[in-house]
Amino acid sequence: MTVTSELRPDGIRVVTMNAPPVNALTVQGWFDVAAALDEASADLATKVVVLRAEGKGFNAGVDIKEMQNTSGFDALLGANKGCFAAFKAVYECSVPVVAAVNGFCVGGGVGLVGNADIVVASDDAFFGVPEVNQGALGAATHMARLVPQHMMRTLYFTARTIPARELVQFGSVLEVVPREQLDEAALKVAGEIAAKNTKVIRAAKEALNGIDPVDVNKSYRWEQGFTFELNLMGVSDELRDDFAGTTKAGGAQ
Repeated sequence: MTVTSELRPDGIRVVTMNAPPVNALTVQGWFDVAAALDEASADLATKVVVLRAEGKGFNAGVDIKEMQNTSGFDALLGANKGCFAAFKAVYECSVPVVAAVNGFCVGGGVGLVGNADIVVASDDAFFGVPEVNQGALGAATHMARLVPQHMMRTLYFTARTIPARELVQFGSVLEVVPREQLDEAALKVAGEIAAKNTKVIRAAKEALNGIDPVDVNKSYRWEQGFTFELNLMGVSDELRDDFAGTTKAGGAQ
């Protein structure tokens, strides 16, 4: 199963992504993440969410191979809608979301983490938005919530990655711990939140979203519009073919 959700007796709901080999989510996988967060939001017994992953890394973004092995643009449209739904569900979840990041967190992974409320990471974690390599745009909105503006632009234009330990200085990552202590660290801060009055915490989440200086939903949709333009030009399929080893741009399936 790609996404599982477990509500603990202490009110902490643990949502886990597990899509081997690299947690690159299919279209359905993104909608599954959205559904899990929406469920948590609606469940008054849920006091806080820990979003985590099994395997080599937290999230490798969209499943490009699925996109390139699907005729037409159905998979592209599905991935764009699925990512939007998942990122929105994290941001608008009625309770705080603690992201526990291990290994790689790139592309769509940054969209999830950038919209989370608290981020803890393992000492092998790193973040990046390599969208330009695949002829897409997106997640700059969310990377801008993790690093300052000029760093975000450097990472975006170069497709470089940045280790989690460097994000601690920006205040976007709460702490970096050894991999084997990651779940413990995430549950610890989640437990502090779960111990508070849930009505107050839910009100606080809504209040903080209301004073955000950037509307993340509109900002991300703006970025996605340029992805569609690049696809109409044909450049996106060519770059994704290079990555996935497919020949969609040439017409063969």
